[in-house]
Amino acid sequence: MGNEDERAIPGDGEGPVRTVEVAPFGIAACAVTVAEWAAFAAATGYRTTAEREGWSFVFAGLLADEHPPTRALVGAPWWRQVHGADWARPEGPASGVEDRQHHPVVHVSRDDAEAYCAWVGARLPTEAEWEYAARGRLDGARYPWGDDLHLGGEHRCNIWQGEFPRRNTAEDGWAGTCPADAFPANGFGLHNVVGNVWEWTADPFTAAAPGGPAAMRGGSYLCHVSYCERYRVSARTGSTPDSSSGNVGFRVAAG
Repeated sequence: MGNEDERAIPGDGEGPVRTVEVAPFGIAACAVTVAEWAAFAAATGYRTTAEREGWSFVFAGLLADEHPPTRALVGAPWWRQVHGADWARPEGPASGVEDRQHHPVVHVSRDDAEAYCAWVGARLPTEAEWEYAARGRLDGARYPWGDDLHLGGEHRCNIWQGEFPRRNTAEDGWAGTCPADAFPANGFGLHNVVGNVWEWTADPFTAAAPGGPAAMRGGSYLCHVSYCERYRVSARTGSTPDSSSGNVGFRVAAG
């Protein structure tokens, strides 16, 4: 587990490379989809953090040209505070998910993810479980399919191509999220374990700060080598458990 090569991002805590033992566990082949979340919301009446607070972060490049002005996040102006954005309206009130039923649900906080897990009798994976599963039997490989980003010249995950954040050529076929099973599975049968959406885990991002940011894995459709090469198996980041955005989802585990 972990990484110490030149691609490790300082401060993220990817290293050192170490051996970790995990007990037997199960993990979903795909991230939780919009359709699955909709069934949960309909059965329980659950309202997400974004729904209760009335807003969430949306990538500016996905907003329509006529969208009203929005407040930008300091230091990352491509993130915009959009009132009315939530899992059912990913880009705000004028958007919908009718054509994204099999895409990963987004705009869910870790608190939301844990509520879903409790409903289905599951849990979030630990970071060690997630990384073990993401590697798909490949020892120390950079990606779930090997060390080369493009296997046989083909795209194997949904990430940014072009110049971030202004130009996305969408060479992999997608400018935003893609279906949860859009790309080939790894050696353990997991789809889109890197790219597409960040996935919440059960662990804190910094062990020395309990109650602080929670760890996320896998990167998203916004990751690009120029600033966020976190679509590698060992890469990680963190965010507060009550935060949400248009590029964060989760998959469930059990055992």
